[in-house]
Amino acid sequence: MSDIHIRRTHTLTPEQARAAAERVAADLRDKHQLDFEWQGDTLVFQRSGVSGQLELDGDAVEIRMKLGFLLAMFRGAFEAEIHKFFDDEFGAA
Repeated sequence: MSDIHIRRTHTLTPEQARAAAERVAADLRDKHQLDFEWQGDTLVFQRSGVSGQLELDGDAVEIRMKLGFLLAMFRGAFEAEIHKFFDDEFGAA
């Protein structure tokens, strides 16, 4: 298993942050076939070999992912993609 943990602050309203999180999740779904659902302010996602959550907390967004053995070799690519989405959707930190 390989873990990814990224936390960023932002200046978005709660509604804007939730919409940005939806866009990030939709892109991950489209590119990596991740299923997701909201549980309060936490967006939970999964697919075979990947699970995690994206949490909105006031002025911060935090993502935690667990990559299975076969996807662990792509950890760097996942991290780079997440940083890019956070820059694009939540503003550069």
